[in-house]
Formats: sequence, structure tokens, C-alpha cells
Amino acid sequence: MSKTSEKRVTCNIKTPDTVKIDLITTIDYKYKEARDIDITIQQPEFTSVCPMTGLPDFGCITIRYTPNNKIVELKSLKFYMLQYRNVGIFYEHLVNNILNDLVEALDPKWMEITGNFTARGGITTKVAVEYNSA
Repeated sequence: MSKTSEKRVTCNIKTPDTVKIDLITTIDYKYKEARDIDITIQQPEFTSVCPMTGLPDFGCITIRYTPNNKIVELKSLKFYMLQYRNVGIFYEHLVNNILNDLVEALDPKWMEITGNFTARGGITTKVAVEYNSA
């Protein structure tokens, strides 16, 4: 195929700075004086795009945390996560961005973000990052 007849797919790849943290709504955790709880949230249909190729990346994002004063409202978290659909970002940067945003919004005692991504080129990737307020 000659270069002049070659077809190229163009993508509108967004940058990570387009993800807005103000979509995240919090709720007061009214049992904070009584006990700690462990919250696990999974987004099994997470998508973003490869910043090099624009090809889609699929994975499961797992958020585990021990709240301090606030918990996340799930619908707002869904809309926050959907913003990554057209964002070009490496897995390692993605989990760190999500962690930074959620720590800023929730100020938890402890939080872990894990990205478990489906195979690309025969390679699967699992990336985890942790925050501890102590």
C-alpha cells in the first residue's frame, strides 16, 4: 500500500488534566466515632486510551479505603471515572491520578487503588498504589 493511499485513524485523545475532581460528591460518615470500616468499590468496565497509539485500554479499577470523615457518593464517582474514557494515560499514572483526586476529596485514613488491565499484545498488567494518612 502506498503512503498516499494509507488510511490513518485519528483520535481525539484528551489529556489527564481534563479530568475534573469537582464531580466527586462526598457524604459525611456518621459512624466515624464508633468504628472503622473497609469500603471496596469496583469499576469492572473502566476504559481509557493508550497515550501512544490512541487504542482503547480496558480494565477493572478497584478502590479500597478506610474513611475518616467522608465517604464517596457512588453516582458522582461513576461520572468522575467516565471522564477517563478518552484520556490518554499510562496505567501507572492513571492509578496515581485517581488516588490523588480521591485523597483530596475524601481525606481517608487509608486508600488503595488497583488497576487490573486486560491483555494487550499477550501481556496483562496489574498496578496498585496506596495512601496512608499516618
